[in-house]
Formats: sequence, C-alpha cells, structure tokens
Amino acid sequence: MKRYINIAVIVSGIDEYYQSCILEGIQKFALSHQINLAHFIAFGGTMFDTKHDTGEYNIFSLPDFSYFDGAILLLNTISSSSEAESIISRIKQAGIPAVSIDRDIPEFYHIGIDNSSAMEKIVEHFINYHGFRTFNYISGPENNSESVQRYNSFRKVLKKYNLPFDDRRVYFGDFRALSGRQAAEYFLSSGLPLPDAVISANDVMAVSAMSVFEEHNLKIPNDVCFSGFDNTYDARNYSPELTSIQRPLSESGILSCRILYEHINGKKTERNFILDMKPRFTQSCGCQSYNPETSESFRKHNYKILENNAVSRSMINRMSCRLIDCDNFEEYIEKLKPFVTEIKAEEFYLCLCDNWNAGIDGSGNYNFQMNQDFSVERYTENVVIPCSFRNGKFSSIPSFESKNMVPDMFSDTGKNKFYYFVPLHFRERCLGYLAILNSDFLIKTPMFQTWSITICSSLENIRKIECLDNAVKKLDRLYTVDTLSGIYNRNGFNNNSTELFNYCIKRKRPVMLMFIDMDNLKVINDNLGHKSGDSAIHAIAEAIRDSCTNGEVYCRFGGDEFIVFAADYTEKEARILTEKIHENIRKKSENLNQKYTLTASIGYHIQIPDENTQIFQLVTIADHVMYEQKKKKKKSRYLKKSGEKNE
Repeated sequence: MKRYINIAVIVSGIDEYYQSCILEGIQKFALSHQINLAHFIAFGGTMFDTKHDTGEYNIFSLPDFSYFDGAILLLNTISSSSEAESIISRIKQAGIPAVSIDRDIPEFYHIGIDNSSAMEKIVEHFINYHGFRTFNYISGPENNSESVQRYNSFRKVLKKYNLPFDDRRVYFGDFRALSGRQAAEYFLSSGLPLPDAVISANDVMAVSAMSVFEEHNLKIPNDVCFSGFDNTYDARNYSPELTSIQRPLSESGILSCRILYEHINGKKTERNFILDMKPRFTQSCGCQSYNPETSESFRKHNYKILENNAVSRSMINRMSCRLIDCDNFEEYIEKLKPFVTEIKAEEFYLCLCDNWNAGIDGSGNYNFQMNQDFSVERYTENVVIPCSFRNGKFSSIPSFESKNMVPDMFSDTGKNKFYYFVPLHFRERCLGYLAILNSDFLIKTPMFQTWSITICSSLENIRKIECLDNAVKKLDRLYTVDTLSGIYNRNGFNNNSTELFNYCIKRKRPVMLMFIDMDNLKVINDNLGHKSGDSAIHAIAEAIRDSCTNGEVYCRFGGDEFIVFAADYTEKEARILTEKIHENIRKKSENLNQKYTLTASIGYHIQIPDENTQIFQLVTIADHVMYEQKKKKKKSRYLKKSGEKNE
C-alpha cells in the first residue's frame, strides 16, 4: 500500500475568514489524496501583549520539520517577523519542499495574488466612476507584505491623480475587527472633515468600521462610502453589501497541497503562481448589489452559525466553571475528560512540559515543586501526558519525547489524519501543548481560541493551587516538625495528640505517656563538640520513630528529651515499647561508630484521664518515673578511652 504523505501547516488565527478558507482548500485536496496534515496553530497578535505572543508562537518550535515530507506556510498571519524567519530557516535546514501563500520566499513555492493591481482598481473606480477626492485608509500591519503592497498601491493611485495625501487619514491596524472599530473611532474624533470614502485593507476591518459610523448616525453610502478586500461571506451579506476584491482563497489552499503532492511524487511544476481576482462594486460604494445568495439561504446559514456559537459558548462556560473549581490536579484531569469527548476528536493529548511545575515521581504521583525553572522558549525534551484519549479510552503517559509530538503520529492507518497542535501557556511561560486529531470543532467555530484560553487559564490556576498547598505544607512542617531531629516538636505533638486524648477522656480509655531522656548529652558536647551532640539527638529520634509503629504520637520535647503518647496501652505493651526503644538505640549507637555509646533513660505512666486531666500533667508524672530510673543507673562512662571498644 502506498504510504501517506505528511505535511506540516503553519498558521496563526484560524478563526479568521482568510485562514479558514485556505485551510478548507488544503484539507479538501488532502482528503481526496493520501495526505496527513499537522496544523501548528497560534493566536498571536490578538491580545496586544508581547508576553502572550511569546507563549502562543512557541507552538512553532514544536515540529522537527525533517519528520515531514513538506510544509505549507501562512507566514503573513504571524505578526512576529523573527518567528517567521526562524520557521523559514528551520525548513530550509530540514531540506523539505514548502509552499508559501501570499509571501514570496525565493527558495519555496509561492502562491500569491496581485495585491497592487487589485487595490488600484478599487481606488480608481472610486475616483473615476464616483468622483471621490478625499480618502481615509485602514491599513493592516506595517510589517506585513500584503498590507504594505495594498497601502503603497493606494498611495500610488492618489499620486497618479494628483490627490492630496494626509497621514492623519491613515490608521494602521492588524487585519482584525477590533482595529477596524478603533480606526473608525480615530477618524471620527480627528476633527477632520468626513472623507468621501474609507478604503480598508480587508473586509473584517471595513465591516467593523462601518458599524461604528452607523452608530454615529452616518449613512453608508450616502454620507461615506466603504470598500474592503477579500470578499468574505460576512461582508457580502452585510447591509449595505461591501465593495471588495473577490480572491480565490480556497483555491489557494487546494493549489498549495497539490504542488507539494506533485513535487513529492516527482512531477515538476512552476515555482510561482499568481491567482486571478476581481473587484465587486456593490452597495457600500453606491453601486448596485448583485449578491446571488437568497435571503433564505442566508437566514439558514446565519442560524447555523448562531446555533454552533451558542452550543460552543455553553460548553466553554460549563468547562470554565468545572475546571476553575478543582482543588487538585487529579480532580482537574477527571473534570476535563467530559469536555474532551464533547469536541468529538478521534484522539486528544494534553502534553505538559516536565518542568511546568508538575513532575512525575517513581510511584506515578504528581510532585509539584515551587522553585523549578520554567520553559519560556521551546518545549522540554520530554513531556508528560496526564490525559490522552484514543480508541475511545482515556489513559495517561508518564513520559514522552516531545520531538515525536504525539504517539504513533506518523503511522499509516489507512485514512487521513488531520492533527491540530495548540500551545498551552500562561503569558510567556510555556506549560505544554494540546494535540487534537480529526475534530471539526477547531475550524467550525470561532470559539476555539476562547476554549483553548480556558484550558490555559484553568491549568495555571490549578498549578497555583498546588503550589500554595505545597507552601502551606512546608510552613506547617516548619511549625510542627523539629528541624534537628526530623520528628514532631511540641506544636506537632499537640496537633496530633489532642483529638485522640479527648477521645480517651470521653470513652474512659487508658492513655500512656512515656518520657525519654538521653544520657550524658553534655559530656558528648563538651568533649566531642555540638555537631556530635546533634548527631546523637538525631539518632535517638530515629530509634524512637523506628520503634513507634502502632499509632503512637512522639516528639522531641526539648533539648535531649522526648515524649511518646499512646491510647489503649497496657503495662505489657509499654514495657515492650521501652525494650524496643532501648534495642533500637543500641543498634543506632553501633552504626554511628562514634567515641560514645548512646543510651537513654525511659519512664512511663498509664492512666485513665478525666475531664480535669491535662496531657502535660501526665508528661510530668512520666518525667518523674524516668528520673527515678536514671538515679538507679550505675555511673557510666559514655566516652571511650583510646583503644576501647563499645560496650
């Protein structure tokens, strides 16, 4: 069987008409041929935040292009020129064929349009047919090649007809709706007389600007005329219908995929393709509408859009509420799973950098650490996949090499694979990425960006919760654990014995308090130093911990003194524990191999407490018992003479 071809698609902003139409064409050709697609998707340039853009564009660092047979690039959708240049360099280094749409890169195939000629036709129509003399212009980004070509053509026509140019009548946007609205507000507040017409570098900005003008009770085309570029569905069905340039976007996608397919199969083809397009002069410039779509089809289409958006919005709202309410990461993953199934993907992978603040320990548990270094640029060599969905089942993958992107990505299954890779980040900090296979949700709804932002925000929220919990545990440990011995201090003893002590009072059950005093700590400190004394204290604490295996609560009471509390203890059990502690101290002493012998004096007291009994009253009694035991001991030498062995 002939193997499938694997093509990488680089694009930002798939929720825009331009990108979605081109992707539709790419996928149409791929479906009718043996072609797999891996879309690497960002939403950069939308938040006006460079840190956010850094996090978004990190997704373009994920693919190793040498794994692919070819690439299709929509670099004009990426607002970062350095990121675009990095992609170009890596593709050249990989040595694979690539098609660039609307940006001519000499080493790659190119599909473009004659932006200059198209814009000139629009402006000349306004001048020659309608007699307009004053124009405002809404441009795309100043570093975008298409935007520059259209703007220069606008300026060229004004110069050709000796019309004045006023840079106060120009607004540089980003091809998105918000910048169209901002441009209109800027024009209306400029204090300049209204122009005859507003020329926009694309339809999205034009329609938004028209809406603002209408909000100010200005009639289009009676007061001001408008034109756009791209002839989008919304512009065609706006009222008044927008004058625009009809361009073959879907055909561009089809052609790009066909060029690579033929190249890979050894068929020679041209390097450069310039596609035809034509102006559509309609209502917004005072010409007659010729929209062939019926009002019935328009209503059905718009209802379908509204319905899809309502369903998507409902899901995102539910997902946001569920995920933001999680108390730990395990709960987060469980609550995420139902929403994974709602997007109807064949496969889904939540891939997290191994330093995103969650590492997997040997037992498979998540071990969150406060002070790890985070990835800002590029993904970690390995990722963890705590949530994967494939073959109708959820599972997790403790470690996976990020260079492979997803498990079995390049295996032939006998049908097309359309993967979508989306960044997970908080500001510039890289958390990981999502990988989704064969889901229409990403390209059928404009809500996908909101969906992915919800995942990112909730993931960062649970990271902070885990970190705060970890910090609280560390603070609690500092408050309740003796740093020298590693066992409870008095605070820890109180916290962990009070409830059990009160239970024994209420049920009239016996309690046992044991007092343990290390022998001759002062001699060790004076002769061998406090470091040796500290080691001795730590060894006694370890012996107590090794001995108390039946729910006893124990602590370092102070200096070289320790106490043990237990409920429902008999005399026999107390004697056994005493002997066990002595034996473990003896073993610790042998293992230390120091110039002293560890010993301790131990006393205990058993009593059924009443409501007037205080636990530290029993400690005092046990202390007295211990002291009597210490007095009975023979005088011992704890320091060895030179050459002596331990006794």
